[in-house]
Amino acid sequence: MKKTTTAALVAALLLWAGFVNADWSANLGWASEYHYRGIFQASSSASGGLDFEQGGFYAGTWAADVGDGLEVDGYFGYGGEVGDFSYGIGFTGYYYTGDFDDTYQEINLSGGYGLVTLDVALGQYENFTGPTQDYTYFALTTEKNGFYGKYAGFSRDFMGEYVEVGYGATVAEIDLGISIIFANKDLMGVSDESAVFSIGKSFDF
Repeated sequence: MKKTTTAALVAALLLWAGFVNADWSANLGWASEYHYRGIFQASSSASGGLDFEQGGFYAGTWAADVGDGLEVDGYFGYGGEVGDFSYGIGFTGYYYTGDFDDTYQEINLSGGYGLVTLDVALGQYENFTGPTQDYTYFALTTEKNGFYGKYAGFSRDFMGEYVEVGYGATVAEIDLGISIIFANKDLMGVSDESAVFSIGKSFDF
């Protein structure tokens, strides 16, 4: 019994040491409009999150005001680089405190080379009392010196594509961004163009 207790204590101390020595960060932000994957969510949306990362492993949570309550996300995964290649795999869940939307859960995959990254999400939408829906999301992004362009969209039970271009920079430790989003009729019901301004601040612990 004593050996078992000692081993458990050592394991707990090692786990705690890893937990404490992880890189912790937090973020706060505001956007003139909150769009997610090309789809309008809310105007004048505040957000905040907490993350930790260690040795390529990461986990975190993020929440945003969507008008009728909050969107609360939880995620974890692993990512790394080999030369000019980058890769990642993870899980994300999207949950809501009000009736704005229902739960989404997905597996996230990413691969990149140089300035180009491909992200793919394989997900399921609970859809309130309706039948559960499946979706695949893809995004091809290129970025350099703060400028970026993205072509992305959905397939399976969800449909539609969008193009997003923008620029982000950090000024006096404040993150500033502007983006323009062009969503097609399949995604929004009508063709839609939006300009979004954002401001944020990150904190390392």
